[in-house]
Amino acid sequence: MIKAISLFSGAGGMDVGFKNAGVDVVLANEIDLNAANTFVANHPDTKMIVGDINDNLHNFWDYTDIDLVFGGPPCQGFSVIGKMDPNDERSQLIWSFLKVVEIVRPKAFVMENVKSLATINKWKGVREEYIKRAKELGYGCVPFVINAAEYGTPQKRERVFFIGIKDDTDFEEAIWNQIFSQRRKAPTVRQLFSDLGPAGTDRNPQTCNAKITFAVKPVMRRIPYDCLMFNGIGCPIDPDGYSRTITASMGGNMMLIVDDVFLHDPTADNWIQGYYDKLVSHEIIPEFKEAPPRLRRLTINEARRLQTFPDDYIFCGSKTSVYKQIGNAVPCEMAKTVATAVVKYITVD
Repeated sequence: MIKAISLFSGAGGMDVGFKNAGVDVVLANEIDLNAANTFVANHPDTKMIVGDINDNLHNFWDYTDIDLVFGGPPCQGFSVIGKMDPNDERSQLIWSFLKVVEIVRPKAFVMENVKSLATINKWKGVREEYIKRAKELGYGCVPFVINAAEYGTPQKRERVFFIGIKDDTDFEEAIWNQIFSQRRKAPTVRQLFSDLGPAGTDRNPQTCNAKITFAVKPVMRRIPYDCLMFNGIGCPIDPDGYSRTITASMGGNMMLIVDDVFLHDPTADNWIQGYYDKLVSHEIIPEFKEAPPRLRRLTINEARRLQTFPDDYIFCGSKTSVYKQIGNAVPCEMAKTVATAVVKYITVD
């Protein structure tokens, strides 16, 4: 079996995917205590090192018989929705990832991050330097950008996976072929949540009563589910489509909004569409001073499913911490897709 080390493990979403692809994760590292506790609760056979990766590099010298190193260093420094500060301490952690690769010398590595690290000109120098340093360590390295919605995850979440293969520079086509072969249609949000029931019921406890407010200056687009109409830049979820990217701050200005009535009764009036139509036609809508109770934030159980965690996955910490852990995770099915492709490639006779 492929043996691996997990870095920046968080709650373990990436680990679920890699384990489901046949990978034995023997060691993990996470700095956040709540996330580490969640990881241990669900992956008891994996040794967890809690703390800053840079303070624990010495621990990796005992693990030199490793096939794979994977993980998702914090992405806020590279994200287009963040400050995009190259001096952000979190931006430096991609190099810490490579330090572990240098120590362990695995057959392959997989580093996940935001799409912008692979696509925008601002980060061209960073990605070229990353590929250069990987090459100096003896690894061909290629960034692969994929959309979670094309691989069984009902979420429009694009991410880059920098894949490195030891002593190999000619693997890009083969890996893409393995990834493409796993394309599958994700269920819609309505299908995904149908058996959970409305928020507040037994299978779907109401885990957040955060107030829904209307954006003072809504950002209008072609369809209502692309508009930013709530809580500053909050966006409604299309029940018959896919969610936008879940973030770690699901309760902040970027919260995703659910119409609980329309979600569980497709014959009911579509309140979001009606509100959108009135905004587009510039109607005076004094009755919309406060959001109706049918509009709400995602529950923990719904967020868990959108990230394709198993329903019985245990989360530790406060509700705020749990939302953060779920939002920070790599969707399990997305991770499994990449892991399957890499494992098949490095195990070919």
